[in-house]
Amino acid sequence: MLIRCLEDCPEFKAGDHTRLRELLHPDRQPAAIRYSLAHALLAPGESSTAHCLNSSEVYYILSGRGLMFIDDESREAEPGAAIYIPPGTVQSIKNIGSELLTFLCIVDPAWQPEDEIILPGRDTNSPGPAHETGKEHDAKS
Repeated sequence: MLIRCLEDCPEFKAGDHTRLRELLHPDRQPAAIRYSLAHALLAPGESSTAHCLNSSEVYYILSGRGLMFIDDESREAEPGAAIYIPPGTVQSIKNIGSELLTFLCIVDPAWQPEDEIILPGRDTNSPGPAHETGKEHDAKS
């Protein structure tokens, strides 16, 4: 039986500037799964850096209020919301509440560093065209 407790998982700052604790990853635990599962935190007013994954991702909001950006769309998300993020899309999330924004990140297939492109010049407060650089376009191919 495999049980991972959140408090036993070391916290680190991800490339997109969220505070993460990786709970499950098929490369690091003896689990016959394709996905990875992480717990993420953003303080009030903070945003994740825009980024793009070759994998699909789901955010599940546990607490707080977020403004989710996927390509040209933005929408508020509150506890209980499941957000599907298609592969190859530009994504970020901003904490628009007064408490920690806490959410689960499920990546399938499992997150790998070579599958992620960080886009630090992208303003998360004003979604724009998803494919402003060739590098972003390559991530979709």
